[in-house]
Amino acid sequence: MDNTLIALSFIGFLLGFTLIGLSSLLKSRGTRQDYYLADNTVSPWLVGLSAVATNNSGYMFIGVIGYTYATGLASIWLMIGWIAGDFLASLFVHSRLREATENSDEASYAGVLSGWYGGDNHQLQRLIGVISLIFLLAYAGAQLVAGGKALQVLFGWAPWMGAVIGAVVVSLYCFAGGIRASIWTDAAQSTVMIIAMFALLVVATQSLGGVGGAISSMQEVAGFLDWFPKDLALPGIAGGILFAVSWLFAGLSVIGQPHIMVRFMALNNQASMRQARAWYYLWFIAFYCITTGVGMLSRVYLSDSGSFDAELALPMMALELLPPLVVGLVLAGIFAATMSTADSLILSCSAAITHDLLPHRIERPLLIKFTTIAITGCALLLALSNNQSVFSLVIMAWSGLASAFAPLLIVLCLGMKPRQSISIIAALTGLLTALLWRYLGWHHAVYEGLPGILVGCAVLVLGHQWKARLDGTIIRAR
Repeated sequence: MDNTLIALSFIGFLLGFTLIGLSSLLKSRGTRQDYYLADNTVSPWLVGLSAVATNNSGYMFIGVIGYTYATGLASIWLMIGWIAGDFLASLFVHSRLREATENSDEASYAGVLSGWYGGDNHQLQRLIGVISLIFLLAYAGAQLVAGGKALQVLFGWAPWMGAVIGAVVVSLYCFAGGIRASIWTDAAQSTVMIIAMFALLVVATQSLGGVGGAISSMQEVAGFLDWFPKDLALPGIAGGILFAVSWLFAGLSVIGQPHIMVRFMALNNQASMRQARAWYYLWFIAFYCITTGVGMLSRVYLSDSGSFDAELALPMMALELLPPLVVGLVLAGIFAATMSTADSLILSCSAAITHDLLPHRIERPLLIKFTTIAITGCALLLALSNNQSVFSLVIMAWSGLASAFAPLLIVLCLGMKPRQSISIIAALTGLLTALLWRYLGWHHAVYEGLPGILVGCAVLVLGHQWKARLDGTIIRAR
């Protein structure tokens, strides 16, 4: 295959994505609210496509395809559980979060949660800011790792070179339009990637003699079409159900991700939320199905040797099956997706510092942007020093954020008003439960966010009941 043509195609498409992000500078208003929330003026279709791209990005293109390559048909439970949990959470969270954003006039996820019902909850806001900063940095590092892996396949470069280029692209986004630049780029790469991935799915299936031929080829791989993985926590159907439910909690965990929820916070008005969700789930379901299909087909095309990195399956498969122009498009889409998500993560880290952690909020746009650049440098250092897989890094950050924040957001949306002290205890308890679960190695059988979220919710509900009884005792005493 002509590597020169692939490189030119890659550079051309990547330049196009970058220019789309930079063009957001034309609408920038130079305020903190505009930099972090686009002044709450983003249209529903942009919110939906951007949220899908941010949710998936390097995790979908590199991590999920690698997981499907290694696991086989059983990976569909990850898809089913993830989307179902995400949808269930959206039924009662997204609109309420957008309303709370407007009422609180806050520019960060931590600010909205801590100021949901007003009052002085600065300790809670700082705690949410610290946890966000730590885990979102790890998450951003994973995105830079994913971008490096994509360029490793294309040019044969060392992964660190792609990570450095990605950090430069992120810096350009940050100096352009902040969250608006990220959203516009997300929408562009979502559109081209679903087209390119569908083309790859069709070409791969046809080259195997159609759907029947593809299934026959997969049957030749021992255990590849089993419905459940072999390392379940419980035997038989019970283990399969627990496995699926645990990934349902992984999908529900989306409400604990500041970099995704900020997209719905930036929506132009609350009445448009249903349209935004329609765009989000139509794109999400279609893209996840296509990605899972490509992941399964990659096992047929690529040898399963001990030295093979399964997370390189997508770019390697594209090199084998697609013409150079489309290969460049696929790789540019992967790279742009990982970089725009890294940008979103870094912007959330920047908001945590400038809005939540510092005693006086930074309002000057230039200082905000330089803070963002400094955080980009930290994420790059993490990417260069960490050798974990993209899938593992993302799941660890995802579950940690969810276990700390999702319980609080759930009870707030249900109308409860937990005290600041109880909210802090719940966030820390949920987070520590998830980390302990992973440390003990139980996450291979059950996603650690499941016990983390349940424990956090239990602390908040018990705290709410205790507060109600205490208030009742005080009233009777009077």
